[in-house]
Amino acid sequence: MVEYTKTEFLIACASRHVRDGENVFGGTGMPLLAALMAKETHAPRSNLISEAGFIDARPREVPLSVADTRYYYGCSAALGLIETLGFLLQGGRIDVGFLGAAQIDEFGNLNTSYIGPYDAPKVKLPGSGGGNDIASSAKRLIIMMAHDKRKFIKKLDYMTSPGHLEGPGSRKKWSMVGNGPEVVITDMCQFDFDPDTLKIRLMSVHPGFTVEDVIENVMFDLIIPDTVTVTEEPTQHQLDIMHKLDPTGIYLGKGG
Repeated sequence: MVEYTKTEFLIACASRHVRDGENVFGGTGMPLLAALMAKETHAPRSNLISEAGFIDARPREVPLSVADTRYYYGCSAALGLIETLGFLLQGGRIDVGFLGAAQIDEFGNLNTSYIGPYDAPKVKLPGSGGGNDIASSAKRLIIMMAHDKRKFIKKLDYMTSPGHLEGPGSRKKWSMVGNGPEVVITDMCQFDFDPDTLKIRLMSVHPGFTVEDVIENVMFDLIIPDTVTVTEEPTQHQLDIMHKLDPTGIYLGKGG
């Protein structure tokens, strides 16, 4: 039996959604390890791209930020923020981007700005950064976030980054280059989006959880397909690769 942590499980799960040959905005943290592991396994021709301008990065040590010079090692080109966000991202050349959020609604719209009313927020969050750019222009999105009922809500306190907005036709109406979120990965389950309504739909539950657990931890009517599978667990090979990429536990944790 393979033993793994919650962090390792989420990284392995996210990695499987990266496709060979894709241009990937991996960022840092778990998404970065997921993108790097995909390149080491099933997607060797995928290109890891940093917002700061490192193209086809092959870092030997995990970078601590999108501008960390560890990204420079082995990369095909080192451009700049304007070229990356302008020519590549807004030009529709980024295939997949990773995002997180404090709140998400049933159409996959994201809030990373504040919790509570605008004039007196309970919590101030980091804001958009490049999140809105990625959500608007990447061909598809992989969203990774902790599962908490308060995060999966009917109406966002603020929309920082667009998902599928109000549903079919919304993104085209606002001339967005990208196609919006494709999958949402939490520590409880995976979601995708119903092709007809573009509302969030349960895709699989992680080992140890049930469909009822998920239903009880969202604040909107969740689409449940006739068949819900159990999410595939990490293999020992995947775990070994993760720890080769992050030997000191920067993202995996010291006890990982």
